[in-house]
Amino acid sequence: MLVNGAVVAGKGASTAKGRSVEEFEQIRVILQGRFEELDREYEEAVAQNTRLRLVEIGDAAGDDQADSGSKTAERDAATSLLRTLLDRRTQAEHALQRLDDGTYGNCEGCSNPIPVERLEVFPSATTCVNCKQVRERRAS
Repeated sequence: MLVNGAVVAGKGASTAKGRSVEEFEQIRVILQGRFEELDREYEEAVAQNTRLRLVEIGDAAGDDQADSGSKTAERDAATSLLRTLLDRRTQAEHALQRLDDGTYGNCEGCSNPIPVERLEVFPSATTCVNCKQVRERRAS
């Protein structure tokens, strides 16, 4: 079922009557577009990180502690951005794979359908709210 750009598919499909091939293709286009956008952002961030490191190498002479600390903070921020973008890109790729497998829209934890409202907000969601909460509690 297509709701605000999200489709419920797979095992829970029986709960979403009237889905069509067009609806599956719409969500595929949305997810593919998101993946490509994240891929571009990631590649740009990698290039920017490389430029930053090259500048650091060539411009380290005469640095005081403040300069050194500032460069370390920039490097840490750039690395964090790279990790975040890579994680989000991987999530979009996984959602596309689940769409191909026919499991998109079902919780990986309990196999129940993920609420459409959750998929509207986060199309790459792989768990229902309950399983996500349980997973987060265990991680704490």
